[in-house]
Amino acid sequence: MTGATASDEGQAAVELALVLPLVALLLLVLVQVGLVVRDQVLVVHAAREAAREAAVDAVPDAASRAAVASSGLDARRLTVQLRGRGRPGSRVEADLTYRSATDVPLAGVLLGDVRLTAKASMRVED
Repeated sequence: MTGATASDEGQAAVELALVLPLVALLLLVLVQVGLVVRDQVLVVHAAREAAREAAVDAVPDAASRAAVASSGLDARRLTVQLRGRGRPGSRVEADLTYRSATDVPLAGVLLGDVRLTAKASMRVED
């Protein structure tokens, strides 16, 4: 046995042709998952900023603007709900929901948009 024959090389080429699309799809799914994880981190950060802004500013839209400005998330996909705004010393809670777009080719179609949520709470200041 001195080396590979032509049929062995052909078999390897066919195996590569069969496996390569699956490997490419797996890589695309991994990239999409990474983007969704990044969006989740941004949503948590945006919830913290919305709660902080609601704790120091009584204007209702200030929390939503702070959440979008601090995170860079798409405002059309972000929902901010505030609860508990009251007198100084009480707690205000920000609940955020974000629809993370799945735009990576092939992988995005398989996964669909992902709904991400985060909550944050802060003590109301004077």
